[in-house]
Amino acid sequence: MPPLRTALLQSSGQLGDVAANLKALDEAAARAAANGAGLLVAPEMFLTGYAIDADVHRLAEPADGEAADAVADIAERHGVAVAYGYPERDGDTVYNAAQLIGPDGTRLASYRKTHLYGDFELAWFTPGDRPVVQAELGGLRIGLMICYDVEFPENVRAHALAGTDLLLVPTALMHPAQVVARSVVPVRAFENQLYIAYANRTGPEGGFEFVGLSALAGPDGTARARAGHGEELVVGDVDPELLRASREANPYLRDRRPALYTSLS
Repeated sequence: MPPLRTALLQSSGQLGDVAANLKALDEAAARAAANGAGLLVAPEMFLTGYAIDADVHRLAEPADGEAADAVADIAERHGVAVAYGYPERDGDTVYNAAQLIGPDGTRLASYRKTHLYGDFELAWFTPGDRPVVQAELGGLRIGLMICYDVEFPENVRAHALAGTDLLLVPTALMHPAQVVARSVVPVRAFENQLYIAYANRTGPEGGFEFVGLSALAGPDGTARARAGHGEELVVGDVDPELLRASREANPYLRDRRPALYTSLS
């Protein structure tokens, strides 16, 4: 099975301008395809911007809404799977959500952020209740979560136990939490023996300062690809053979003693 080349879009797009952000996603998908990528991962809340406050309800769309159709068209035209963050409206409820669209335009997976961060998210969103959402892509089992979710070791371990090979994490990591991108994400990949595609926003927006540092972290605990602090598209390979060899050599999952951990639940 060949590696899945994965592109991470590090950008905050245009606040409140869905059309402009779809155009940016289209351009990124074209660049990703030109670099041989089969998957593009965009940041948390990329379609609308993050600091949308009271515009959340106006900008939120259903998982199968017009914006999803536009992303499906982008994916199909460029032959690249696309994962992206957006505010999802379901009746009167709004979720901080992410969706994975296949290279043929098919909706493969939808995820709602389970661990909301800070006063802004707690004020405007409802937390999701499904910690493990997966899909198949390129012979790999793909998982989805969003930003703060990856900082909870139980979340990532649940994916490891469910067989996730590549965990996609659209992100809005803020200053001064750079340690998460630099250290926590590679450690999560290592201790769970999977790849993590961590795609962050960048620059100031509202009262937030996003720090970039997007990364594709491998099961060896290294950043196989790493962005700086500005707008950037970074590309790295998710190698099934490296994953297989790393899992064979690393005993963490085999040596677990679940009967000792019942107090965690």
